[in-house]
Amino acid sequence: MASAKEIQNRIKSIQDTMKITRAMYMMSSMKLRRAKQKLEDTEPYFFGLQKQIANILYHFPDIKHIFFDNREKDMLEVVKRKAFIVITSDKGMAGAYNHNMFKATEELCSQAQDYKLFVVGEIGRHYFRMKNLPVVDDFNFSAINPSIHRARVITERIVELYKNEELDEVYLVYTKMVNSMKEEVMIDRLLPLKTHSFIEQELLEEAKKKRGNIVGDVNEQFGDKSYDDESSSYDFDYNSSADIDYLIYPSPKKILKKLVYNYMTGFVYGALVEANASEENARMMAMQAATDNASAMLHDLSIQYNRVRQAAITQEITEVIGGAKALKKKKKKQRR
Repeated sequence: MASAKEIQNRIKSIQDTMKITRAMYMMSSMKLRRAKQKLEDTEPYFFGLQKQIANILYHFPDIKHIFFDNREKDMLEVVKRKAFIVITSDKGMAGAYNHNMFKATEELCSQAQDYKLFVVGEIGRHYFRMKNLPVVDDFNFSAINPSIHRARVITERIVELYKNEELDEVYLVYTKMVNSMKEEVMIDRLLPLKTHSFIEQELLEEAKKKRGNIVGDVNEQFGDKSYDDESSSYDFDYNSSADIDYLIYPSPKKILKKLVYNYMTGFVYGALVEANASEENARMMAMQAATDNASAMLHDLSIQYNRVRQAAITQEITEVIGGAKALKKKKKKQRR
């Protein structure tokens, strides 16, 4: 059994470690709130861009564009060259955050024949280089404090490679925080953009508008009564708004080009912020778990220390009593 001095040293060491884990927890919580605020501040603008792109594609369904999957037939070749933009962290002590990213990325690489890795974050760059994977040193950015400038640099470089036909598809691999206890690795195709997803979004918006108008007319006619949406059905003519004449200057293609640049910049920025928030959340959970484990260890060590101390006190008392009895016997012998 360890001595009382050794147990005291261990208790002091664990207490010092708890101070560090608590401080890191507080710092990560502040960074997480800051990252969420950044995302909330920029989301309305980029959602507006997404709405404008969906509106153009909805009213001009036959338009062909290099950034979308409805390109000309001669450009729709078999996908061979892929690029994966992987967002990792710069520091450890974040639980399984980086491990999940490595696992998802290695699975993607095993399914691709010709690919390139654009890695953000020092830990990811070191790991993939150690695995001898084709890491491109174009984005030696830190994963801390994401900015619009970094997102714009990434977008411009990727679009340049895509337009020069050096890449056929571009995927963004990042971690999204589902809630405070769960994170999920996201794999989104950045280029070419999916045309049908924008059109489906616009169709959904049109359906919501028409549904709201119908419900409003029913309420005006029959009063504001309870309305069973599931039991009712409406036939919407989704092409009715397509009959409206739209004038777009200078041209839909040029406007799409500008909007897509900004949209992809916002998408990349959103991924950077989401990854940063997920990293800080994972670090918070890891530091909380470490603090809880340290508290449990302190509890066990305190019990062990008290036992050792009690045993030492009992031993001392026993020795004193034994010494007193020995002296008493010695005095009795001397009297005889």
